[in-house]
Amino acid sequence: MRDPLAEPSDLIRSVSRALRVLEAVGRAPRGLTVKQIARRCELTVATTYHLVRTLAYEGYVIRREDGTYIVGLEVADRYRELVAAFRGPPAVGESLRRAALDTGYSHFLGRFIGGQVAITASAEGPRSPFLEDLVPGFDEGAHATALGKALLATLTPDQRYRYLKEYGMRPFTSTTLTTVEAFDADLAAGDRRGMHLEMGQYRQGVACAAVLVAPDKDMERRVVLACALPAAEMMTSARVVRAKLLAVARTVSDAIMAVDHSA
Repeated sequence: MRDPLAEPSDLIRSVSRALRVLEAVGRAPRGLTVKQIARRCELTVATTYHLVRTLAYEGYVIRREDGTYIVGLEVADRYRELVAAFRGPPAVGESLRRAALDTGYSHFLGRFIGGQVAITASAEGPRSPFLEDLVPGFDEGAHATALGKALLATLTPDQRYRYLKEYGMRPFTSTTLTTVEAFDADLAAGDRRGMHLEMGQYRQGVACAAVLVAPDKDMERRVVLACALPAAEMMTSARVVRAKLLAVARTVSDAIMAVDHSA
């Protein structure tokens, strides 16, 4: 949702409209006609036609034989570039892949992007349940994931309250924490434990654990490492999971610091 009060004085309307068109097409996997796009974006058909023709020329939308438009392959290319930028140096990705192979658990990195919790890299492990939502990109369920908890724990209480108020506390399962008071108590327990946890709060039968990799005064440079595993295994292996996470976190931290020092 765009904040009208934050609109820049030098906003380029044509660019803004083109992006709205691209968003509308992206939300309609079956495709949209020009008239449908115009209606959804509250634009004239003539304006929409010119914007769609330009986006098609640049490869960001594709016109199908039935006259509808779908997202083009250039969007996928930009996504791959974004994921690569999020992931960081190759040594970071290698550390995640090695951890997933050694433990069998899927591993994730996360940080704040534009003030929002985001998953920036992942490596799937064969013993972890598949979580189709936990892929590089913004984490809409930060309050229900260990990765999100570990990042939100680095905020001040006021910052955290504003974050939770803005993004909400959707109940993904019957055990999802949906009040700020319960969430703050959970974070305090995670800080004492040295590892943030969630057991079936995001997905029934799945547990996640997370530790802080890189603390920093700049919130956008804070990095956390998380892993996902069956909840039953977490109940019997929490100490082992914590030890392995901390070991991987040190490797990831070293890789990040090596790049920072060479810059």
